[in-house]
Amino acid sequence: MADRAKPDRIPAFSSTPDWESTGYEPVSEMSNPITREIDRAPASSIVKMLHACDIQMFQEESGLAYEKLLSNQVVETLMKVAERVQLILEDPQDSLIVLSGCGTSGRLAFFITSGFNRELRRLNQGAICLYIIAGGDRALFSSQEAPEDDPILGSLSLRKVSEGKKRVLFIGISCGLSAPFVAGQLDVCLQHPDVYTPVLIGFNPAHQARKEPIPGCTFTFHSVVERMQELSKMQKAFLINPALGPEAISGSSRMKGGSATKILLEVVFSAAHAANSSRTPILYNGILQRMKSYKQALDVTYSQAEGIAALMEAAGHSLQCGRRVCYLGWGSLGLLGLIDASECKPTFGADYEDIRGFVSGGYKELGNKEGDLNLMGCEFGITHDDFLNSVLPCLTDKDMVLLLYSHSDDVDGVARLARRVREKTSNIHSVYHHADGDTTEQQDEINKQCSSTLDFTWPQETTVFISLQHMWELSTKLLLNAVSTGAHIFKGKVYQNYMIDLQVTNSKLYHRATRLLQTLSGRSESQCEEALLKAIYQVDKLTEDMMTCHLKTHTDAAGKGEKVVPLALVCLLTGCSVKEAKSLLERKAIIREAVEESLQFQKVELFYVETNGSSKEKAE
Repeated sequence: MADRAKPDRIPAFSSTPDWESTGYEPVSEMSNPITREIDRAPASSIVKMLHACDIQMFQEESGLAYEKLLSNQVVETLMKVAERVQLILEDPQDSLIVLSGCGTSGRLAFFITSGFNRELRRLNQGAICLYIIAGGDRALFSSQEAPEDDPILGSLSLRKVSEGKKRVLFIGISCGLSAPFVAGQLDVCLQHPDVYTPVLIGFNPAHQARKEPIPGCTFTFHSVVERMQELSKMQKAFLINPALGPEAISGSSRMKGGSATKILLEVVFSAAHAANSSRTPILYNGILQRMKSYKQALDVTYSQAEGIAALMEAAGHSLQCGRRVCYLGWGSLGLLGLIDASECKPTFGADYEDIRGFVSGGYKELGNKEGDLNLMGCEFGITHDDFLNSVLPCLTDKDMVLLLYSHSDDVDGVARLARRVREKTSNIHSVYHHADGDTTEQQDEINKQCSSTLDFTWPQETTVFISLQHMWELSTKLLLNAVSTGAHIFKGKVYQNYMIDLQVTNSKLYHRATRLLQTLSGRSESQCEEALLKAIYQVDKLTEDMMTCHLKTHTDAAGKGEKVVPLALVCLLTGCSVKEAKSLLERKAIIREAVEESLQFQKVELFYVETNGSSKEKAE
């Protein structure tokens, strides 16, 4: 990794960004100009690129087409939603708040719900918030992409949790305004405005909401958004969809999309909670200041860019060696480790063993609806004991272990676990969050056990608008996203700034894969879809049945394959067969290298043909 080429500079993000021009693909799917050479960059440059992309979240309103995170309309809408939450806090009888989403959005729905209800219980108040995630609780820690396509399942899940309630505030999260699961839930809300107030959070402009027909439904996500826009004029529905700019890795909404989701929901809930406790109104300036306060999390996090780059390199080296990265966390920081690890499989086509998260207290600490999921398989073992029993005995110095904790966690427990890990490997590192002035004797002991420690010291005045805990959480999320993304870049899982080895396991990802192949190959949509299908079915000629069967048949088949999109891309760029492409990728895991090797071989072949007359003559 040390010899990776270093870009001359990180491209600046224009004050009049081209992604705001009309006619472009959805903002959340675009390629960010800042990161187009990220797959060739060293760790230090990758961290700078990610920092530049994250700063885009807080870009001031430009006066152009799209609302931003700090735009007046967004702040005003957050005020109105916070007021609805406050009303339920004042009178929770027969009322409910439901947060729902798919993948990262669903995991954050669970994360925010857990934190909010925990705070209410601390004040001896009843829990008023529930979460729904497509695929159920197993989707919290394992990729369950197929249920995203089921609007009926979404609507049934909402009806079930809200049965008997007279007032329901429903917050659906779909970063790309695309998930049929969430569309089905919003449709239920729109049909029953006497009970439900729907809120939609996403990060594409409304006109870019998904227009593809949803099988078995008379509506599309786009038509649902249009109906919500009409109701929003009477404040019976709310749409929160600031444009954040393209993701650092195209389409990877776990990054800025996930961070902005956390910020928006925490601002709503913290403002409502503060207003209810103090019996004061929710004010525009209070919402705005809460939003702006989160930028400090970026500043403090990226002030340790050198340390983040070192962690990225260590994680990348472990993956390149075919070894693993383990996050050992405490409290909410441990949960963020679980979430980051679970996202690597669908995003990068990783194995669940490549990056795993473990949290102190396990399912008892999490308090998820379905309880202990250990019986579902090894990948659902998430406690520190699971790590000690099944992972620690196999550790070597090629495996990386990262401790995630704060001053408010069980620091004695951190020290004990650090000693156990150090007995097996020296490749142990830690991330520690604390307020300025906090001290603990155990920290010196932990530092001795670790090869490196990222010590994040936060000023006490951070607590004016948002809690230190929320800052620590966002900082940890940013850091883990950077480490896992960089590690997979080093392993060859990114082509330019596209997540090329994504799993094509639902309709959204199937269409994303087709668009991605078009972008990278310059071929037509039909040629790219044909190449994708050939890669899915591992054939060089498609049968009539393969070409005409239902999309779900394709995604089911794709879920059983490996390197589906890379295979299709290599075939498109080189003209080789699926078998030849597969052989190339077995020799060269990094796709750019596989393509370059094939094209170089073809040039040599062509040279001999031109000089000797034919390949046959050359052989003779």
